[in-house]
Amino acid sequence: MNKFKTVTTFVSHGILLAAVSCTTLYTKSKKEDSMYCVGSPAQAVQLFPTSVEAIEALVADSIEKAKKEVQKIIDVHDDKRTFANTIKAYDNVALSDFSIASNVLQSLEMVSPHEKLRESAHQSIIRMQGFAVDYLSNDRELYNALKYYAEHNAVNESLTTQELYFMHETLASFKRNGLDLPDEQQEKIKQLKKELATLTLDFDTNIAKDNKTITVKPDALPGVDADFLAVLKKTDAGDYIVGVDYPTFFMVMQNCSNVHTRKALFLAFNNRAYPVNESVLHTIVKKRDQLAKMLGFVSYAALDTSDQMVKTPDRAYQFIHDLLEQSSKKEAQEYKDLLKELPEGVILNADGKANAWDTAYIINQYKKKHFDIDELKIAEYFPMEKAVQGLLDIYQQFFGLNFKDQKADNAWHEDVRLISVYDATNNSLLGYLFLDMYPRENKFTHACENTVIPSTYDEHNNPILGVSLVICNFPKSTQSKPSLLKRDDVQTFFHEFGHALHDLLGRTHIASLAGAHTKQDFVELPSQMLEEWLSDASILKQLSSHYLTGEQLPDQLIERILSLRHFASGSFVQRQLMLSLLSLELHKDGEDKDIHAMYKEIFNRTRHFVAYDPQDHMYASFGHLTGYGAKYYGYMWSKVFALDLFEEIKKYGLLNPEIGKKYVREVIGKGGSQDPDELLKAFLGREPNQKAFLKDLGLGELN
Repeated sequence: MNKFKTVTTFVSHGILLAAVSCTTLYTKSKKEDSMYCVGSPAQAVQLFPTSVEAIEALVADSIEKAKKEVQKIIDVHDDKRTFANTIKAYDNVALSDFSIASNVLQSLEMVSPHEKLRESAHQSIIRMQGFAVDYLSNDRELYNALKYYAEHNAVNESLTTQELYFMHETLASFKRNGLDLPDEQQEKIKQLKKELATLTLDFDTNIAKDNKTITVKPDALPGVDADFLAVLKKTDAGDYIVGVDYPTFFMVMQNCSNVHTRKALFLAFNNRAYPVNESVLHTIVKKRDQLAKMLGFVSYAALDTSDQMVKTPDRAYQFIHDLLEQSSKKEAQEYKDLLKELPEGVILNADGKANAWDTAYIINQYKKKHFDIDELKIAEYFPMEKAVQGLLDIYQQFFGLNFKDQKADNAWHEDVRLISVYDATNNSLLGYLFLDMYPRENKFTHACENTVIPSTYDEHNNPILGVSLVICNFPKSTQSKPSLLKRDDVQTFFHEFGHALHDLLGRTHIASLAGAHTKQDFVELPSQMLEEWLSDASILKQLSSHYLTGEQLPDQLIERILSLRHFASGSFVQRQLMLSLLSLELHKDGEDKDIHAMYKEIFNRTRHFVAYDPQDHMYASFGHLTGYGAKYYGYMWSKVFALDLFEEIKKYGLLNPEIGKKYVREVIGKGGSQDPDELLKAFLGREPNQKAFLKDLGLGELN
């Protein structure tokens, strides 16, 4: 599961939203209005402060500048208001040192190996969130200025479609934030949003700080790759110390035949940030409900979906329940096959269900036996460096790009890689992309992509270079083997790189609408669509290169891999829908909810063949609950559209640059500057549908 995470200057609905608004980065000068400028790899690296003092100076300076920019908008006399000095000036506040600093510091907290820098970044983000509430998202004078222009002066100017869309979306956002409410109520809303901003940041930080481990005897990891074991830390007594980072967790859960080890690691993993985050989450849910009621919504779910493609919680529920019904028969057939011949040592519970710590192992052993698929053997064909280069080659051809490695000297860690991205048509530089690929203590444990600077234009219509960061946690090289990526790892990289390309290629004139700043239930479409390249035999062949021989994946092995296309898809969808329901149910009407009881009920309602364990508190580390709120359904929602687009692109060829250009021009190149429904219709030439999605699950045929 991939997590998309971005940063913003605006606090809306009490969370740090996925707005990719940032600024042109001009070279630092003594001028009062100076901003950053990234025109070289070295300047991209220099975005990230290397000391607490530098962080503090950056925050103080950027806040002061943002205050002045907001005041300039407010001070314009109403009859002199224009789009440029009011609406675009507001967008330019999003294009300020303040926004870049927010993005940089949130990224730094996720990746810096230095505790003092992480803590300084954490406290600075809280301070900046408070400023954003007071001076941006909930400033009544600023709202009145924007509102006056929209209601009176806008008719006197010929605004572009993009400008009109931004103006209407911005005013609607202010109204959802309660700016039409009385002052006393508005002050309460401000306070609630500040509290929520701090709580959600604490929730994420608690997950990152939890470095749980289990200690097991040397003979307690049978089936686990010997080279992998060689890099595990050991106690003085020679016992293995097994962590909860993703590469370690999945290696053990899928391959270790010792049930006691699997159970111990499962409970450690699913209790990350527990119990501290259960209390934090309970408070978040309570305060979100209070906020929604103050803003005139029946629930936070209603507030959170009101500006999305889905529009209402009822429609989200209907979408989820329809898919639950459609995928349940597929899941039933899958588990009928899986459970009738269990691996040695695996025992079902009294109700005939598989224990949660056994499912990954059962599935992996079944694949080995019935499909002759050994994921660790397949990983030998995907050494990370060559797999990444293969992906870059594919994207260069399809999107018409050139990628060049650059020096990342003095970046936050020696493992960091920096790539410059060029338009192959005219060799123009589009921006820079950081890759931070390996796990380490206190680093963000999932996979995500962060926008640092959006792709947009300056006041003279010159392109601004975008800067993005892809964070992954892939296994490191051992003494005998390079870093080898399992197919899930390769898919993860395709996914996160898809977000990065969305950011770099989605250049808009309104910076607040650049790149991945789309409706949040649409934002996963480009990344999930690009995952589908791995379902094509020629792409798998092109990507693969055995780490010893250089041999590509044999055709017979590729056939067996592709025969897994529908394998366990029902179970996957059911789990995603379980998480979607949890996300929605936590945010339905009501302040006080028994989170553990709710999780148990939803688990049992949706995971019909997997036993619930009362010691399982995965919601304490379910980071999407902060960034996505009630909107986790968006992963499946956007998956439907992603597969529809993929089937259309596949007709023309997955390496066809002409269809690639059309996809950029009509979908991701628009960023968030147009309603997603319009983008889909324009590209497909028809209304989108679920046929490709159902076919992908093995539940329907594409007509």
